[in-house]
Parts: sequence; C-alpha cells; structure tokens
Amino acid sequence: MQSIEISIFPDGRMDRPNAAKYTGFSVKTLAMHACAGTGPRFQKVGGRVFYRRDDLDSWLASFPTVASTAQARAHRI
Repeated sequence: MQSIEISIFPDGRMDRPNAAKYTGFSVKTLAMHACAGTGPRFQKVGGRVFYRRDDLDSWLASFPTVASTAQARAHRI
C-alpha cells in the first residue's frame, strides 16, 4: 500500500486538494458535490474552501456498504 501525505492545518482544517487526497475523490468531484449540495460540509474563508476531518469522515460513512456491483448500481454509488 502506498502512503499519501496529507497536510492538515493546526486548527484541523484541510484545503480541497488535501481533502481530495484524504477521501480518494478528485478536487473537481468535491467541487461538483459542493455546488450540488451533496458533498461534505465545508467552510469558505477568503475565497478558499476548507473541510474538517470529522465532516469528511461523516460524509464517507453516509455511503451505503454493498456486497456486489449490482447492489451498488441499485444504490447509484
């Protein structure tokens, strides 16, 4: 397994590129979810977007766990 370095600010925030690394989604996918209101909670500070680790974990945990690709299609993952 390859390790990935993720930068988290001292107050617990991470910017979108680091949130993308953390979640495994692309920066663009997180941006699209933010626009659609379907992504994790975020803060916009000075024109930059930040995520908190707890919010990313909660969002990831909200996806259903499935045992097959057929189940995944049924849940539209």
